Amino acid sequence: MVQLSPSTCLLGGLLGLLLLVPVLTTPTPPGLCTALKTLNGSLTNRRRYMKHNFPINYTIRIHYEEVFKLSNISRLKLRVEGLEELVLQRLWFQVNQGVLKKIIRVLPERHPSRPYMAELESRFRDAEGVFVQAHPPEVFQQELPDSIQDIWDRLTEEPDRVPESSWRYASPKSLLDNFRRTMQCLFTDCFASTDAHDDYCGVAYWRKGRKKLLQPES
Repeated sequence: MVQLSPSTCLLGGLLGLLLLVPVLTTPTPPGLCTALKTLNGSLTNRRRYMKHNFPINYTIRIHYEEVFKLSNISRLKLRVEGLEELVLQRLWFQVNQGVLKKIIRVLPERHPSRPYMAELESRFRDAEGVFVQAHPPEVFQQELPDSIQDIWDRLTEEPDRVPESSWRYASPKSLLDNFRRTMQCLFTDCFASTDAHDDYCGVAYWRKGRKKLLQPES
């Protein structure tokens, strides 16, 4: 049996770490970026389908955790030390899976927004499938941080067991606004901007975009 010297073992360990680093820092797979960009394209029509086709101040009942905003991401990063982006991405898919189902559930079969929502959900499922396939199975078997696991458990709890205080009401349009903003924040490299100052995770960026949208034409 060949015995390796301590220096050889150390060198092998260092080489192993170097081989591992690219895996840990790999950007979002191109296939997933393509699926998310397609999803983003559909979301640009959300104002038309989620506001104009609904009564004024219309809201639906959702889990408290399904009001998933940029501020939620910031708080979780501050609360959980070393929180991996992949964990937040998994949570994003779990949250918005429920959001889309709840919006579709309240739409009558002949509602003018139903085909749009059906298409949106289909494209979301496509992106989720690519996301799962892009990572080894053991990634999804790892234990989640306690704070994330608590949210996950509440999202998957049976509705009749959820206390009334844990329900919230939100408009379909606001839910899809959150959907798009948090998607671009958590998958930033898929939506790289030519402007180096654009921060998709910053509230100021989205407020700036809203002001441009509301600015009257000259």
